[in-house]
This record gives sequence, structure tokens and C-alpha cells, in this order.
Amino acid sequence: MGPVEEMKPGNQTVTTHFLLLGFAFHGKMQLLFFSLISIMFLAVLIGNSLIVVITAIDPVLHTPMYYLLKNLALTEICYSLSIVPKMLAILVAERKMISFTACALQLNCVLLFVTCECFLLGAMAYDRQAAICHPLHYATMMNRDRCFKMAIGSWLSGVPVALGFTSWLFTLPFCGRNTVDHFFCDVSPVLKLACADTALFELLIFIATVIIVMVPFSLIAVSYLRIIHAVLQIPSAVGQRRAFSTCAAHLVVVTLFYSTTGIIHLRPKSSLSSNVKKMVSLSYTVVTPMLNPIIYSLRNQEVKQSLRRCADKCLLRKPMAVFSPSR
Repeated sequence: MGPVEEMKPGNQTVTTHFLLLGFAFHGKMQLLFFSLISIMFLAVLIGNSLIVVITAIDPVLHTPMYYLLKNLALTEICYSLSIVPKMLAILVAERKMISFTACALQLNCVLLFVTCECFLLGAMAYDRQAAICHPLHYATMMNRDRCFKMAIGSWLSGVPVALGFTSWLFTLPFCGRNTVDHFFCDVSPVLKLACADTALFELLIFIATVIIVMVPFSLIAVSYLRIIHAVLQIPSAVGQRRAFSTCAAHLVVVTLFYSTTGIIHLRPKSSLSSNVKKMVSLSYTVVTPMLNPIIYSLRNQEVKQSLRRCADKCLLRKPMAVFSPSR
């Protein structure tokens, strides 16, 4: 099935819908894949919502690290909501259509939330560096006002990129079948449908991507180099392990995020097949957002104890106990 088009005077056509190919699963395999993605999507919503709730209501978690973690969880929720519901719909629907406006809105959200997550991960690395390298000045370096500005700056960083490139891309003329070989409207598959010279667009979107990815990544790399140098100055092995353990969750999340997004967005014309690109995209669309709450709570005693206190308060109606976290 081709796209829905409308005729304009002068025999021109205006695209009103796109066809999303999604994944080529059929029968039982399609049902199994739909069920798996649905369960993972539910886990994303529940896990990240729990992070948002406990960091908001538990005074023990009212620290810079958990304030930034709350914002990261909100980003993961918004990002998954902008992609997964439509992906599930086209898995089971006969007409795998998305309107022109919905496609533009989805791409805008993707650019906005991916950019936000990049800068939030950079801000979280700076927070860990301040906590480990400058413990006596940590409260001053990461005061409430600075945390708020870092979070707002991360959220706003993607606005000009998302609005600018989305508006530019969707004012280009489209021709052919207008079939998007992906499960959501991403830049590369939509750009392939444009009937115009896209060399300048491709150059600028690549430069923007490098800046968005590499600026936070450079901050993360510098922060961890300083953290490693500071930790190695600690005389005891126990002290070194304790210091490194406060960074372990963040380091795993950074590795997962950059190893998947980098493959797709830093190599837009790579030799990878479309199916491989879809699976990699699926990993940072559903898998990584699902794993992040697990990673941050699995070995984090503060989060575990906060969850227990919240459960006691909600289920047993016990007042939340106050305890002093160790850094």
C-alpha cells in the first residue's frame, strides 16, 4: 500500500500520510514480538515512574544525584511514549500508516529527548566528579540553583535542534512511495524520501549530532578521568571500591546509551542492514529505558531502602523512617 496523497493545482501532490514498514514479523512470531515489547514498555513506565515518585517523596533522596536521576527517568518515559505506542499499533494493524503531522511530531520528540538525555548524562557525570573529587565543596558546587539550571538546560538544549531540523525536513518535497523503512519516523529513513538536494541538510544534521553526542561525552570522559585519579589517591582498597561503586550505575547507563545511539546516529550511511539498524534502535528505544531503573536500584542501598519505606507507607501505613545515607 502506498502513501495517501492529495492533488494540488498544477498536478502536484501533497503527502498526507506515510507507511511505516516496522518489523517483518507474521503470525505467531508477530504476536510473540508484540507481547514482548508490550511487557518491556510496561516495565519502562513502571520502573521509571517509581524512580520519579520515590525521588520526589522521600527526603533522603533529595540530593543532586537523585534530582538528575529523576529528570533522566522522566526523559526515558517521554521518549518511550513518543515511539512505542505507535510501534505496537503498526505491529497488529493492517494499515501501517502515520499521518504527516504525527510523523513530524514524533521526529521532533525523538530529537528533543535524545538530546536531553545526552546532556543529562553529562550533568550526572559532573555531579559524581564533584562528589568524589571535591567532597568538602560538594554542597556548594551542586547547590539547588545549579542543579535546577543543569536540568532545565538539558531539557531546553534539544528545543532548537528538534524544531529547526524537523521544520526543515518536513518542508522538503516528498515523492515516490513514501514508505518509511523503520518502526518510527527517524531522520535518516524520512530523509531518503525527499525529492530535493539534501546535501546541506545531511551535513548540518551530522555536525549537530556530533556536537550533541561529543560535548556531553567529552564532559563524561574528563569527569571520569578526574574521578579515577582521585580514587587512586585513596590509600585503602575498601575506600576505592566504595568510591567507584557510586559511579558504577551511571557508567553502565552511559555505556549502554552511547554504544547503541552512536552506531545509528554517528554512522548514518553505515553498511548495516535496515533490520540490524531497527534492532539497534529498538535497544535504545525500549531495552535501555527498561534497564536504567534496574541498574540504578540493583546495587543502590539508598534506592532499595527508599522503596521499602515507600512500600511500608503505602501498604502498611507506616511513617517513613529517616536515615542518613553514606557517600
